[in-house]
Amino acid sequence: MRVVAIDGPVGSGKSTVAKAVAERLDLPYMESGAMYRVAALAALRRGIDPAAEGAADAMTDLVAKVDMQVGERVLLDGDDVTADLRSQEVGRAVSAVAAMPGVRTELVRRQREWVYDHGGGVIEGRDIGSVVFPDAELKVFLTASAGERARRRELDETADDLARRDLLDSTRAVSPLIVPQGAVVVDTTARPVDDVVDEIVAMLK
Repeated sequence: MRVVAIDGPVGSGKSTVAKAVAERLDLPYMESGAMYRVAALAALRRGIDPAAEGAADAMTDLVAKVDMQVGERVLLDGDDVTADLRSQEVGRAVSAVAAMPGVRTELVRRQREWVYDHGGGVIEGRDIGSVVFPDAELKVFLTASAGERARRRELDETADDLARRDLLDSTRAVSPLIVPQGAVVVDTTARPVDDVVDEIVAMLK
């Protein structure tokens, strides 16, 4: 089973690069972050504030019950929520959700199940190479300058939002954003997507 893990912070180019790598290798693609965004959206729809004291227990119960399907379109309990996942409201809530151990345990289980069901894939996120698939055939950690990342995300999140998410993602107690052991670090700043994809695909030859 071929698994390529692509990690990195917000705005580093994970989704764009991972999709292109998957297409080049004829492998399924999964954005693990979509699961956390679905969980955050589900919480907001049910009036749960992920940042509130005691929210972790409610969130753990919630993610165990909701039906989520992640693919070209993302479904929450059968409802197509693809367009809702990129809202600023969800963006501000998702880091708090992703820091909850119970939520991570359940979603990591779902991510592994998705990959096994699909016979492999190119998976992108923040802990794919470090936690979800530490034995992946290839582990890549994408990075980019702060200015470049802010420019890429300017329609969805502000520079302050990015800085806050970076801090939360890198300092959380469970599965913090790190460069996985054995991962190749690739800086995508001012580089064409095809150039980055060529470099990653060449690592598999």
